[in-house]
Amino acid sequence: MSSPQNPHNLIVIGGGAAGFFGAISAAEAGLQNILILERGPEILTKVRISGGGRCNVTHNCYEPRELVENYPRGVKSLIGAFHRFQPADTISWFADQGVALKVESDGRMFPTTDNSETIIIALTSAAQKNGVAWQTRCGVAEVRKINELFEVKTSEGQIYFTKSLLVATGGIRSEHARIPAEDLGHELSDPVPSLFTFKIEDYRLHGLPGVSVPNALLRAGKIETQGPLLITHWGLSGPAALKASAWGARELSEIDYQFTLEINWTGSETPDSLERIFDEQRRENGKRKVAKRSIIDGISHRLWQRLTETARITDATTWANLTREQSSHLAYELAAAKFKVTGKSLNKEEFVTCGGVLLDDLNLKTMESKSVPNLYFCGEVLDIDGITGGFNFQSAWTTGYLAGLAINERLHCISSEMV
Repeated sequence: MSSPQNPHNLIVIGGGAAGFFGAISAAEAGLQNILILERGPEILTKVRISGGGRCNVTHNCYEPRELVENYPRGVKSLIGAFHRFQPADTISWFADQGVALKVESDGRMFPTTDNSETIIIALTSAAQKNGVAWQTRCGVAEVRKINELFEVKTSEGQIYFTKSLLVATGGIRSEHARIPAEDLGHELSDPVPSLFTFKIEDYRLHGLPGVSVPNALLRAGKIETQGPLLITHWGLSGPAALKASAWGARELSEIDYQFTLEINWTGSETPDSLERIFDEQRRENGKRKVAKRSIIDGISHRLWQRLTETARITDATTWANLTREQSSHLAYELAAAKFKVTGKSLNKEEFVTCGGVLLDDLNLKTMESKSVPNLYFCGEVLDIDGITGGFNFQSAWTTGYLAGLAINERLHCISSEMV
């Protein structure tokens, strides 16, 4: 423990990606006597489980104005931040630690080892190399500002003092994550879930878990997203659904996740364009059975069979004897099918919240509080959240980096003034 006479230079509350990167960035810039306090039994837990245990480190996108479009909340605020530290910098930093990243077809980036432990080892090794210490099972119960120092009390009764404080407690859905910000007078926007999957009880999806399409188009009110879509045992998941949940996080929360979802399984065709495709099949392949083979790219045989069955097309129906009513029904099921969503299911690997410390209350060049000097925030505790694909980790690296650099610079300036 530290004392008012011998305080830490920096205490970081939260041992996740943002907290670790903030501590490392400050240490690499020259700051010493840094301590990370983690409430749980392990550090970097979300890093460990992200991407199915592979860790989706960042995304293959290097233009800040394009990158910010993947953040439902925080678009304008992050442009300047990404000009200072963006995916190219993330890739370079991990390369310096001996970790190579690879790009997948959808732009997600993972370590070439396909193992999140590679990222954890890189972060912990960099922290140790630069003298950063951490303690687990050390939840924070209260934070106070006393003169120029912060007093941090843990739930176990320990008391620490520090010249600067970096809050990286993660999503504010739990009370313990809110304590440091609220204790020091910061207002937080209410948290609601983001990046969740949809519960749908509909016979059209029964027996099809694991079936996916590469580029579905989803619509729900003003929300519109496109991308891979996966049928699950409970409804729908995949990037298209997760993006819809992120962009509509607050709106869907207000209606208790009860809404009508329109699905275009093809992604681009319309009922009219599909009718023209069906007419071509009537002319050129009239003797072929409709249900036997999918004629639409990306629509698997199992899904095609279910769609034709829904359109009351029998196994014996040929293209030549397909009725206009059946044709219209099939086109509708392919391009404008409506499903009743009855709730949400958590996507545990990527679960984030929207809501957090209000960005207007921070200097976004340094992530420092405007009202409390030497208080900084980074990561998911901020009212910033991204869609699935490595964007939330990138905002963690970016905001942690900016905070770490600023903390070191400010403390060194104070030290110079005192000399």
